[in-house]
Amino acid sequence: MKSPKASAKTDRPFPTLMLELEARATWNGPVCGVDEAGRGPWAGPVSAAAVILNPEDLPPGIDDSKALTEKRRAALEPEIKARALAWGVGFASVEEIEELNILHATGLAMCRAIEALSIQPAIALVDGNYRFKLPCDVTTVVKGDSLSLSIAAASILAKTARDRLMIELDGQYPGYGFASHKGYNAPLHQQALKALGPCPAHRPSWAPIKALLAEA
Repeated sequence: MKSPKASAKTDRPFPTLMLELEARATWNGPVCGVDEAGRGPWAGPVSAAAVILNPEDLPPGIDDSKALTEKRRAALEPEIKARALAWGVGFASVEEIEELNILHATGLAMCRAIEALSIQPAIALVDGNYRFKLPCDVTTVVKGDSLSLSIAAASILAKTARDRLMIELDGQYPGYGFASHKGYNAPLHQQALKALGPCPAHRPSWAPIKALLAEA
C-alpha cells in the first residue's frame, strides 16, 4: 500500500483514511486499525485496541497517541468510542507476558481486541512490521499510527485503557509511582524498586526486575 505524503509544514505525515479506503476496495469489507500499548514497561499488562471508524463521522484531531498530550488523549477517547462503527480493547496479563513472551502476548491482546468488536472486520491494518495471527486478514503498516486514522484511533484507545489500569495498580501497590510513569523506566520507578523490591505487577523476566530478584 502507498503511504500518505508528509505535510509540507512538518517532517512527518499525518494520518488519513487512504490506507483504509485502499484496503476496503481490495478486501471488500470492514477495515479495522489495530495498535498496542505497553510492550516496553517493566510492569503491568500489554494492551491493544481495534477500531473501525465511520468515514462520515470522524472525530477531529485523531493522531498518533505519542504525539498527543494525556489530556488530549483523554478527550478523544470518548469521541472515538461514540463515533466509531465498532471498537474493542484487549489485554494480556503479566502472567501471560511471562508465559508467552511479550511479542506473543501482544498478539493475544490484539486478538482479544478484535474479538471484542461488534462488527467482524475483513482486514486489520496493524501498526508495525510483524504479521500477527489474528481473527481476520492482516496488513502490517510501519509507523501506521502516523499514517492510518484507524490505527491512530486504536493507539489512543490502547494507551488510555492501559493508563487507567496502571492508575488502578498504583492504588493496589502504592509507592511505585505507577500512576505517573505507568510502569516504564523512570527515576522514581528505579528508586521505588530499590527501596521496596518488585511487586506482583512487575514483569519478573525483565532485566532490571530479574536483577533485583537475584539480589533478594
